[in-house]
Amino acid sequence: MSASVPGDYVIRSIHADEWPAVKELRLRALRDPVADLAYLETYEEAAARPDSYWQERAVRGAEGAAGAQQVVAVGPGGLWLGTLTVLVEEAGTTDWAGFPVERRQGHVVGVFVRPEWRGSGLTKALFDAGLEWGWANGVERMRLIVHPGNTRAQGAYRKAGFAPSGRTVPLEGGPGDHELEYVLER
Repeated sequence: MSASVPGDYVIRSIHADEWPAVKELRLRALRDPVADLAYLETYEEAAARPDSYWQERAVRGAEGAAGAQQVVAVGPGGLWLGTLTVLVEEAGTTDWAGFPVERRQGHVVGVFVRPEWRGSGLTKALFDAGLEWGWANGVERMRLIVHPGNTRAQGAYRKAGFAPSGRTVPLEGGPGDHELEYVLER
């Protein structure tokens, strides 16, 4: 997937050999002021991971992978401006929180846009690319979870077409006792 988008950036899937950039952007995301509400790992945990972890992560989400896809916005000079990943959850399985997966769905994770690019339309462009990949790969709905206190993210997700499903997802050891599920039906 590769699509030019207005705004001096290109949205595309990552390549497996781009693991150093995957690592750099993830570590930057984990330093965001609301990272404790947005991600289920800390900067220290991620920074301590070996290069092999980042290499495997990039391979699993790279262009051509079947079970996941990480899309990035690449700006002037090759700087990665933002990212999100879609994980495919198969019908008949159980998701990471223990809920049954009733139909094939995409789970959006790892959403991050550099602060200077927020409000530019970049987040919606990333979502559009992730949704396009999911629909093309047979998912019937997309979902994500968001902390009740992360109102900035909730606003961005609503702009991308997602709405609260009414389901709360319990968290153990996370930034609170639960998060909210947002969904977008095909």
